[in-house]
Amino acid sequence: MNGRQRTLAALRGEQPNRVPVMLHNFMMAARQAGYTMGEYRRNPEAIARSFIQAVETYEYDSVVVDIDTATLAGALGVPVELPEDGPAACRAPAIATLDQVRDLPPPDLARNERVRIWLEATRRLQRYFGDEILVRGNCDQSAFSLAALVRSIPEFLVDIMEPDRAELVHLLLEHTLAAATQFIALMAETGAPLVSNGNSTAGPDMVSPSVYRRIAQPYDRRVAEFAHRLGLPWILHICGKTDRILEDMLATGADGLDLDYKTDMTLARHTLAGRAAFIGNLDPSAVLARGTPELVARKTRELLQTFDGEPRFILNAGCAMPASTPPENLRAMIRASREA
Repeated sequence: MNGRQRTLAALRGEQPNRVPVMLHNFMMAARQAGYTMGEYRRNPEAIARSFIQAVETYEYDSVVVDIDTATLAGALGVPVELPEDGPAACRAPAIATLDQVRDLPPPDLARNERVRIWLEATRRLQRYFGDEILVRGNCDQSAFSLAALVRSIPEFLVDIMEPDRAELVHLLLEHTLAAATQFIALMAETGAPLVSNGNSTAGPDMVSPSVYRRIAQPYDRRVAEFAHRLGLPWILHICGKTDRILEDMLATGADGLDLDYKTDMTLARHTLAGRAAFIGNLDPSAVLARGTPELVARKTRELLQTFDGEPRFILNAGCAMPASTPPENLRAMIRASREA
């Protein structure tokens, strides 16, 4: 099996010939290719070259094409700071009051320059890797987290608790759902065989499980349904300790859950077994970026042992890997997976 075949087999619940490795390593890949984050995000060729060099250096199975968590928000009018040497970040809301949601223009992502760069980079990677390495077309934020950025996270978290604002909250969520599904539709045209979204604000570190279940999860489910209508598997990532919403995340219809290192891996194995792929979940900072190769190898073996005999397992970090991750640590992770 090659990398693409190995990863797709795990997603389908078929036994791969070895544990597939999927890396969320865009910041590390850009730095090792010699690009600042500014140079990386402005140039689809730089993005593609970064991942090509990373795959050729570390020989892993699947790339996660990511740029930042602010591209969709920026396309919807959120002011975004674009530092030359750091990731993009949202700095202010697009709307000062929830009533302004009625005045928001319909999303038109195809005209947004930063979205087009992301898509072109994915298209180049798909052409280069073909059927050998799987290209996961990440599609930035899902509806709930994107709505929080458009409104501002503190204000949105207040809005969702006020019954008299429910209609406007759902108008905003319909708006951000339209953006999320537009991005997936555009990503499908690149040829990427797998898509994903993050929804970090919807996790238990930020809102209660009942809020996720009542407000965020129905929109994640609609994103999954949209991807499936296009014939694409869909992966959901939520930051933090997701133990209390694993069943709700599965109920979206996601083909895989990309889980943070805070999530109990034993609980996740038993909850996801036979239902969706587990993707993760080594600590990207304390283990991969700041640990020793010996620690990385030990933590990798512990994770592999937890999922021993489970075909729906894909090794990854629990979130985006820092740019400062030492190459020897990444090699230790991949070597341990091959020796299992």
